[in-house]
Amino acid sequence: QVQLVESGGGLVQPGGSLRLSCVASGSGFTFKDYALYWYRQAPGKERELVAFIRSASGMTTYADSVKGRFTISRDNAKNTVYLQMNSLKPEDTAVYFCNARLYVQNYWGKGTLVTISS
Repeated sequence: QVQLVESGGGLVQPGGSLRLSCVASGSGFTFKDYALYWYRQAPGKERELVAFIRSASGMTTYADSVKGRFTISRDNAKNTVYLQMNSLKPEDTAVYFCNARLYVQNYWGKGTLVTISS
């Protein structure tokens, strides 16, 4: 059974920073082969893609709303994907989820809450 566990969420003032982590584990799970995604879901809104990082190339893609402020990265040796979030805004408040995909395999974490408020 594959598990993804997010951490690093919390309450931060506008303009602050947070780094989210997502650690993957599971028998036979080859982390390096998976594309990794961060999504978020704000109260009353649909889940939206924030960023993703490809497996082989490590190329990254970001939602326009976070481009230039957020950075996704991965450490295959630690089975971990990160989301560095800078210049945070109140509209970044949401539950953040990590997601790992390889062909038809699709795994989700349970999320970590990020609240941006003064």
